[in-house]
Amino acid sequence: MSRPGQGVMVPVTGLGFPPQNVARVVVWEWLNEHSRWRPYTATVCHHIESVLKEDARGSVVLGQVDAQLVPYIIDLQSMHQFRQDTGTMRPVRRNFYDPSSAPGKGIVWEWENDGGAWTAYDMDICITIQNAYEKQHPWLDLSSLGFCYLIYFNSMSQMNRQTRRRRRLRRRLDLAYPLTVGSIPKSQSWPVGASSGQPCSCQQCVLVNSTRAASNAILASQRRKAPTPGQNNLNRPGPQRTAASVGARASIPPGVPALPVKNLNGTGPVHPALAGMTGILLCAAGLPVCLTRAPKPILHPPPVSKSDVKPVPGVPGVCRKTKKKHLKKSKNPEDVVRRYMQKVKNPPDEDCTICMERLVTASGYEGVLRHKGVRPELVGRLGRCGHMYHLLCLVAMYSNGNKDGSLQCPTCKAIYGEKTGTQPPGKMEFHLIPHSLPGFSDTQTIRIVYDIPTGIQGPEHPNPGKKFTARGFPRHCYLPNNEKGRKVLRLLITAWERRLIFTIGTSNTTGESDTVVWNEIHHKTEFGSNLTGHGYPDASYLDNVLAELTAQGVSEAVAKA
Repeated sequence: MSRPGQGVMVPVTGLGFPPQNVARVVVWEWLNEHSRWRPYTATVCHHIESVLKEDARGSVVLGQVDAQLVPYIIDLQSMHQFRQDTGTMRPVRRNFYDPSSAPGKGIVWEWENDGGAWTAYDMDICITIQNAYEKQHPWLDLSSLGFCYLIYFNSMSQMNRQTRRRRRLRRRLDLAYPLTVGSIPKSQSWPVGASSGQPCSCQQCVLVNSTRAASNAILASQRRKAPTPGQNNLNRPGPQRTAASVGARASIPPGVPALPVKNLNGTGPVHPALAGMTGILLCAAGLPVCLTRAPKPILHPPPVSKSDVKPVPGVPGVCRKTKKKHLKKSKNPEDVVRRYMQKVKNPPDEDCTICMERLVTASGYEGVLRHKGVRPELVGRLGRCGHMYHLLCLVAMYSNGNKDGSLQCPTCKAIYGEKTGTQPPGKMEFHLIPHSLPGFSDTQTIRIVYDIPTGIQGPEHPNPGKKFTARGFPRHCYLPNNEKGRKVLRLLITAWERRLIFTIGTSNTTGESDTVVWNEIHHKTEFGSNLTGHGYPDASYLDNVLAELTAQGVSEAVAKA
């Protein structure tokens, strides 16, 4: 198949304006964290154009036309999008395309993401797909645009050439993007004074020029580090460009203060929302300020050769695997409960915290649950903690749980027996790497790699027989190679073997159900920073995770016993 070229992107004159007396479609786009220009919807672009005609120096409130964009404002003078609740600043641009291309016809091509939602392609990819579709090509190779994907029009699907994974594809008719004819008057040019060849020296324009210079430096740095064709990925773009902010700061004019916009969980001197609002207020007052880009989290260490990877001292092996079925065959529920309880002949007149009936009366499960040999009025006391419950209530609680032969007190969470979880089968690897974590400069690092594939839920899971997903694997986690770090590793290995590290449930991050999630034992997944709260330095982390392991019944005392 002859590969169609991408839609004609018309050369523009100056700062984003079309040649005179030529009709062009206008598409406004914003730069995401993966250095890709993402188009606003046609409705939003119409709104931006209408504001632009009224006041080229003004601001555009995107929430007026799209409820999902309520926090966002575009400053037309600095050509940046500002998020009010976090202070995040992103460059925007005004692009022009041929009226006969996809945006001129209101055609949007979208792919289905992991959550079942539809995501629009970048505009150049959308135009390329539409060109091939109009020429009735059966398929399209996107490698010319730097993506390892094939588009199949017969099945309306997208296939990753490396993994062979397919996603659904759809073509949707929407509002056509706005049309513009001729050039924009000089009074609407950006920034002020650009057409004269001499930059304006007022403080307002010093701000605008400094912001533009910083943005241009960021974009130039990103272009120099653009990925080679075939390496990019539509769903998981390449690594972040951490050197961009360095070039941006170097371009800030002398005398213009820089407010570093840091991550919400970071320790920067300026809260991001405060920094953003300060910038807008100073701009309105005619005072110069420049907001620098937020730093990127350092998730992974520098590359490590195989010869530099060593076993962890004092910890045998480098790998542990869990099999498909690692549950103890449970005995009779009554026998398990009786093993840990002592019968109480004269119970006190207080509530059973399971059924909320008085202990001196019959269990609330009378008539609901029947077990031979367990009368509803029987009361027992747990051996170590001393809390009292109806025996029938504890039998009901155990029968609704993992049924692994262990029992957990519902009041104080004390664990009787060896608690196991519902973690799906997978592999845990651990080894030393010759790099240090922040706050532990005198020690090397223990790296843990968890890998769990997708599969089918078992009888112990929420929806037996239904497929579960495993997003983000393999997951890399880090510990310092000191005495306490190795202790945590040993206990994490025990927790892994007991299937307690992960479980199947609903993701707090994405809202996806029937997926593998962490199970209340926190891990550090950020290697060289702590911008997300999942990195170092964190002086209390090792003690906190030891307490979490103890709460799951995993401790050195129990392990030795």
